[in-house]
Amino acid sequence: MKKIGIYWFGDDLRVNDNKLMQLASFEVDVLLCIYCVNKVNHSMSVFGTKHIGNRRQNFLEESLHNLDRSLQKLGNKLLLSPYSASQTFKALLDDIPVTSFYRHRHPGVDESKILESLKRQFNDVRFVIEDGLTLFDKKAIEFNTVPSTFSQFRRQVESFDPPTVIDKPYSLPASLDAFSFLFPASRFIVNKANMKPTPYFFSGGERAAHNQLDAYFSSNSPSSYKSVRNALEGWGNSTKFSAWLANGNLSPRQVLQSLTDYENQHGANESTYWIYFELLWREYFHLYAQYYGAKLFQPQGITGKSNKGRYYAERFQKWCNGSTPYPIVNACMNQLDQTGYISNRGRQLAASCLIHELGIDWRYGAALFEEKLIDYDVAINWGNWQYIAGVGADPKGGRHFNLEKQTQIYDPNGAFISKWQGDQFDRQLDSVDAADWPIQIL
Repeated sequence: MKKIGIYWFGDDLRVNDNKLMQLASFEVDVLLCIYCVNKVNHSMSVFGTKHIGNRRQNFLEESLHNLDRSLQKLGNKLLLSPYSASQTFKALLDDIPVTSFYRHRHPGVDESKILESLKRQFNDVRFVIEDGLTLFDKKAIEFNTVPSTFSQFRRQVESFDPPTVIDKPYSLPASLDAFSFLFPASRFIVNKANMKPTPYFFSGGERAAHNQLDAYFSSNSPSSYKSVRNALEGWGNSTKFSAWLANGNLSPRQVLQSLTDYENQHGANESTYWIYFELLWREYFHLYAQYYGAKLFQPQGITGKSNKGRYYAERFQKWCNGSTPYPIVNACMNQLDQTGYISNRGRQLAASCLIHELGIDWRYGAALFEEKLIDYDVAINWGNWQYIAGVGADPKGGRHFNLEKQTQIYDPNGAFISKWQGDQFDRQLDSVDAADWPIQIL
């Protein structure tokens, strides 16, 4: 009797450094590689934003096409389902004698609930769960509780050695064509109509990810990373790996391997360490999201503190549209809208403005970033917003940036503000009495 496996793809859209791919190539005779194209992504959130915007959608579609081509070279193919993961896999597991189900551990609450539900319903299926989205295997850094600050976490794990990077399998078991509701990824057409070109060259897929990885570590940029990482723009001022890491076109272990190779060849310094430092921040937020679950999205965050922010409709729209009284924030928001990307410093300034200057519930900002950012990662995005709002892992209880001082430091000549038209705004923040319309979503 043939052994049949299902691989549920999520934020791991690659074949290299993929232990589950290797395991499946040895363990089963038939393998269904499935990605669920959930229609919920295109609905509106409770905050009035989309779950996924056009630029991130295009990046995702490019990633899926690239993954499909890679799988075909290995003798398989990518199958897409237009239904939710719960509907898709329940139907498949009811109909066919699946022996193994492969999935990487994901920080998303909904994904974890679906996986646990499937495990309960189909206890005759072997569920193989791996930590392929992070540097470390969860069992290697098991905590009774997640360290309350990043510094505590870093001190405990920065000397650990992550698992080594593995190559893609030589071949994969064949797929099946027996299910009418699944369709091949080749039918999923990337639609770039009405998409203006941007100065940021994010193209989805494992191939593009490795092009950027090779280009960055072939330059001298890693040796000066720390001194330029806070710049508001400039392709070479940060690694730009975040979008490919978010989709899993690239693994953090591959980044660390390339960083180690660079240090062995060119020498290590504070800047090269800081790239590793940023990878550890990513690691912390993924562990944080897995541990706290739904608290990642609650107004009081993980602290239980009251959320003082409210929903001021006009203020929120002016923040989204880059029309607040704060030119540097406007420039960041215009850049985000036109490119799908802003620097880490720009994200901090925009978040601080929304929370502390405009008095808006931090979750509205996190939801807007979820829609707009090409490199959206659920754990990192919502964890960082909690951090700025003071309901997360920040030991100082939140970060409130002096926007005038930040402008003097990072845009002293006004070039960034001028380029992104941050100085074109409505100087009257509220056109009606604000007491008429603050709303809080509980």
